[in-house]
Amino acid sequence: MNTPVPAGLNPPDAVRRAVLSMPMAQTLGLDVRRVERGDVELALPIRDAWCFRPGQLQATAVFAAADFAAVAAAGTMLPAGWLNATVDATLKLLAPAVGSHLVARGRVIDAGRLLTVCAAEVYAVRDGTETLCATLLGTARNIEPRA
Repeated sequence: MNTPVPAGLNPPDAVRRAVLSMPMAQTLGLDVRRVERGDVELALPIRDAWCFRPGQLQATAVFAAADFAAVAAAGTMLPAGWLNATVDATLKLLAPAVGSHLVARGRVIDAGRLLTVCAAEVYAVRDGTETLCATLLGTARNIEPRA
């Protein structure tokens, strides 16, 4: 989340605004469904343009959903005006991403002043049934505003 969390907004609204202001989030059509302290849920539609075979989402889009969810969850722990950015992430693909959309649930594992360790689980939703398709473990760098 490389857009600063604006002062004056409550943290959930600030994180939602920061995520949705990013061009990649807009391109992917991310829908931020829930933002709470240390916890974020978003959805990503499965579009043919991002599939490597009909109806099966390419790993890059799965990674993006997981990364946005995890790092946004980390962003909910930041003071106003701070920003964060992914410095490391590992994605494990568990099942094909097939369905109408993905649901990515990000959470904070350990929030420090400099680094926040975060994670996400990504589910492919098909006919209302969620199938765990990926997990991500990541690290976000917390960046203090410049004076």
